[in-house]
Order: sequence, then C-alpha cells, then structure tokens
Amino acid sequence: MGAVKTKRMPRAVREQQMLDAAVRIFGRRGYMAASMDEIAELAGVSKPLVYLYLNSKEDLFTACIRREAKALVEAVRAGVRPGLPADRQLWEGLGAFFAHTGRNPDAWAVLHLQARTHGEPFAAEVTAMREEIVAFVTQLILAGAREQALGCARAGRYPHDPDLPEREVAGLAEALVGAAESLAAWANAAPGVTARQAAATLMNFAWAGLGDLIAGRPWSPPEGERVGA
Repeated sequence: MGAVKTKRMPRAVREQQMLDAAVRIFGRRGYMAASMDEIAELAGVSKPLVYLYLNSKEDLFTACIRREAKALVEAVRAGVRPGLPADRQLWEGLGAFFAHTGRNPDAWAVLHLQARTHGEPFAAEVTAMREEIVAFVTQLILAGAREQALGCARAGRYPHDPDLPEREVAGLAEALVGAAESLAAWANAAPGVTARQAAATLMNFAWAGLGDLIAGRPWSPPEGERVGA
C-alpha cells in the first residue's frame, strides 16, 4: 500500500494558524521574550515555514497587530445599532469593546501593552486604530449635543448651543477612549468582571458628566480661577 496522502492546508488558513499562535505567545510572554520556535511549535508547523510565510519576527508581530486592531474596530462598530440615542450607542459600543477585549485577552495585551512599548512602526499601527475609535466616539458626543438641543426645542425650554467646541469634544473623546483602554486591562485582570459591568462603570463615570455638558451645564472651576491658567 502506498503512503497516505494528507490534504494540504490552504495558505490563508495556515497563516491564520500562525497568527493565532503568535498572538498567544506575544500576549503572554511579551515581544522580546517570545521566540519563533515557540510560535512554530504552537502553530504545528516548522520554523522555516513561519519565516517563509511572514518573513521575520518583526513582520509577524506587525501582522498580529494589524489583524487584531482591525478585529477590535470591526467588533465595536458592529456592536452599535444606528438610529439609537447617542448614550445608547455609546453603551453598546463600550459593551462590544469590553466583550471583545475580554474574549481576547492575549490580543488586547498585544495591542495595549506590547505594541506601544517597542517603538515604531508597532506603535503607529495601534495609533491608527485608536484614532479611528476616537473619531467614532467624537461623532457620538456631537450627536448627543444635537439630540439634547432638539429635545429642548421641542419641550419649549431655553435652548443652548448644540455645537460644542471642536477642541473640547476631541479632548473628551480622547479621555473616554483612554479610560476604556485602562479599564479593559483592569477588567481582564480582575476575576468576575463582565463586559456589561465594565461598560456600566465607564458610563457612570463619563456619561453623567457628558450629559451635563451637552445640556449646557458644564463644570466650572472655583470663582477667580481660569481653566486655562
């Protein structure tokens, strides 16, 4: 009898297996400590094949960052239903964010810790992902301001300016995204914290203040002090 022939795995499928293994090793051991031997063994392939497909450790790490950043952004966008009030959209977006990072802790470690601490071009890949999420949150805050102004007009209440300063909105979005990133790392390390609990924590922390600002009731420093001082 001749030797049994095994079915060849498509290159794309094999490459995803390698990336799965690499994300796990990079996420748990760190970029510097991770070895191509470990990654190849976990993927069930030879080390030369990893190099053939992905060229180098640096290219492999970059491919991991790009794949996981794309997956995270897609998860957040898919979790938000258009047409809902701004606070509901933010709630759903945060829930999707924390659900994804909770299901993929190694991927989040790669994005949040490893990619940022090993210089360019790795950090640039994460920055691009972050900018996309910040832009998304910025639009939610602006939509919230417009919704509040419209609600005031319908109720016959004294209207306020629905156009928040662009610089202020950008800062709020940056702060909210930064808080979500830190909270995701905390939630992954704290046993029993669910995605909904993490999302509710951030909504309670951030949206109450955003709601007052959007409604024209911003916090002010003590009399005699200036914010820009």
